[in-house]
Order: sequence, then structure tokens, then C-alpha cells
Amino acid sequence: MRVAMIGTGYVGLVSGACFADFGHVVTCIDKDASKIERLEKGEIPIFEPGLDDLVARNVREGRLFFTLDGAQAIKDAEAVFIAVGTPTRRGDGHADLSYVYAAAEEIAGLIDGFTVVVTKSTVPVGTGDEVEAIIKKARPDAQFAVVSNPEFLREGAAIEDFKRPDRVVVGSEDERAQAVMRELYRPLSLNETPIVFTGRRTSELIKYAANAFLAMKITFINEMADLCEKVGADVQQVAKGIGLDKRIGGKFLNAGPGYGGSCFPKDTIALVKTAQDYGAPTRLIETTVEVNDARKKAMAAKVAAAIGSDDLTGKTIGVLGLTFKPNTDDMRDAPSLDIVPALQALGAKVQAFDPEGHHEAEKLLPGVDFKTGAYEAAEHADVLVILTEWDQFRALDLDRVKLLMKSPTVVDLRNVYKPGEMVRHGFTYASIGRG
Repeated sequence: MRVAMIGTGYVGLVSGACFADFGHVVTCIDKDASKIERLEKGEIPIFEPGLDDLVARNVREGRLFFTLDGAQAIKDAEAVFIAVGTPTRRGDGHADLSYVYAAAEEIAGLIDGFTVVVTKSTVPVGTGDEVEAIIKKARPDAQFAVVSNPEFLREGAAIEDFKRPDRVVVGSEDERAQAVMRELYRPLSLNETPIVFTGRRTSELIKYAANAFLAMKITFINEMADLCEKVGADVQQVAKGIGLDKRIGGKFLNAGPGYGGSCFPKDTIALVKTAQDYGAPTRLIETTVEVNDARKKAMAAKVAAAIGSDDLTGKTIGVLGLTFKPNTDDMRDAPSLDIVPALQALGAKVQAFDPEGHHEAEKLLPGVDFKTGAYEAAEHADVLVILTEWDQFRALDLDRVKLLMKSPTVVDLRNVYKPGEMVRHGFTYASIGRG
């Protein structure tokens, strides 16, 4: 099948490459000339394990193309995907749908014959109705159907998630559109992947509800971690004890400094705003947003407490990890963006290392001394803070770290190490929710 993918950001590029790997012919379209130029040279603008090889193979085999001018690709396509950004709108917290609507207007003038227009971007309930209205207004004669097909990709595991998903959700009651979507995802039938067909508005809400529930689960275990610290319990054992209950499950029960990333922060806020607009407020999600924001800001105080002073003037803080999670270079709403400036405001000098996020972090965290490795970040530090659980931070030479540091104090905000082990190595050690 011929597919046009509007947007070569995280979702568009991964989805386009994976569809091409299924055997479809995919053209990825973007207005950013530098991004298209890099992609045509084989350079991947985001870090996602395995994506460079996947893109290169499908370009080489003639199934994946990149272009600034998508006119012909859209005209030839049986399915046109909208995979543009929907950032939080400044001022009111709603999702900014301007890129989605601009794509709809572009599509309207170009489609030829029956075309399925697929919203892959995360959008509030009712957006598909508006996309349909835009195309109908511009092209009353056009034969098309607008479908919602939300993505459920985890950064760092996106290719696996696309090729072996828990489910595929398709929001459409148009039989011709459903047939096209079945054919697009037919390669997944080998894995017996469930394809869930729903109404379009239901599909749009499924995406927000899923992200909000996971964000709430993270926030719940973080609050349990705070309680564990007060009563002398171990949050990791609490998480294991409740996670073995199949009704709860063990995923997303890792206590830490709060959630971040490209999805949970903006999607929870957008869901709250949509619910308020419709007069059905989501109190649990409103509280989740508030608790998470406060948690990220409070982590600097946890570091200061490990030193024993709110005045960090003259102190050097080493930070390991800046991205919101490992195996990505994504800095969007990362806890580090709250924690590092708060430490600097207390007077600390911050030196940091992240395996993939340093280029983006340099733009967002002024005044930080960026190092080239974990041990360099620990050198002469009064405190070493583990902010992101990259694999290379999980088995550090602790004796070497201790020798390098000015003071052997570690604040482990991801519970990477065992308290007893750290004490045996002579560290003053603080973690999350472990008494």
C-alpha cells in the first residue's frame, strides 16, 4: 500500500519506518528542510535504539522516502497519516492543534480518489470531527474517511512496541476505512495482535485515558514512597507485593522523582482541560498533575538534606542522567529541568553527564558543566545524584567513585543501588521510599 506520513518527529518517523518494514511504500513529509536533508543523508534526528538501521534498510530497498513537497505522495496515497506535534498551548493548557489543522487543509487540496486520513497525533476528543469538517469544507467532492489511530509507543522501545503491540486501536465506523486499516496492519496478524475498532471519539479518548492512568499509577507509588520513608517501610517491596496482584500489575510502579517526557505531562493536562470543558472534571487526574509537579520541585530539597544544609554555596553536585528516561535523548518535561535549576538556586555548582541527552540539555540547562562520562561527573563532587537509570550507571566501580568524590554521598532518585551495599562501600546514601 502507498502511505503518506505528515511529520517526521518521533511518532511519524518510527511509524513510517515500521510501515515500510512491513512492505508498504511510505513517504515521510516535513516542512523542516534541515530535518529532511539530514534524513536523506541517513542521519536520524532523534535517538531511538535500532531506528537508524531500520530507516537505512528501507530507504535502500526503495520503500521509504523523505520529502519537503508531499503533493504527489498525498495524491497517490491510500492512507495519509497526520503525525505532527500537539504541544501544550501556552496560557490555557489545551493541546495546540494548529499543526493538525494545517495538515488537514493541505491534505484536502491533494487527495485523489478514496483516501483514509488517519490522525496518529495525540489529540483531544472531537479533533477527528474538526479534521473531517476542514476537508469537507475545502473539498465537498472529496471521497475520504477520517480515522483515529493513536500510538502507544514507549521511547527507547518504540520499534518493538510498533511491531509487537498489545493492541491496535482504530476509531472509525466507515467500512471502507476499516478495510484499509486492516490491510495496513495485516502483518501483525502473525502475532495475533488484537485490532480494536471503536467510534472515532472513543478512540481519541482511549489514548488520553491510557496515559492518564499510567501517570496516576506512577504518582500513586511515589506517594507510597513518601509514606514508606516516614514509617520505615520499603517501597520496592510494597510495589512487588501489590504488583503481583494481576488486577494491579507490576509495571509503572517504580518510585522516582516524578514522571516527565513528551506524553504524560501534556496529555494529563489536556485531558483535565477537555473534561472541564465538558463539565465532567477528572479530579484524580487533576491531583496527579499537581502532585507530580510538586514532587519534581521537591527533589532538590532531598539533595540538600543529604548534605545537611539548605545553603549549597560552594558545593559541587554531580548529576548522572538528564533525560526523562533511559534510551532516549528526549528532554521534554524531564525532572532534571526542575531539579537542576533548583540546586543552582540554592548556590550549588552542577556538573552532569548524560549518554545521549547532553546536546539538548545544553540548550535547556545554562550554567551546567557537562562532562564526558559518569566518573568525570563524580570527580570532586560533594554529592552524586542519580537522576536517570541508564544501564551504564547500574554497575559503577563504587570504590573508584568514592575516591573521586570530595564527600562520599549519593542521592539515588531511581533506586538503582541497594542501601546495604552502598553503606558497606562507605557512602552516605539516600534513595526513594526505602526507610
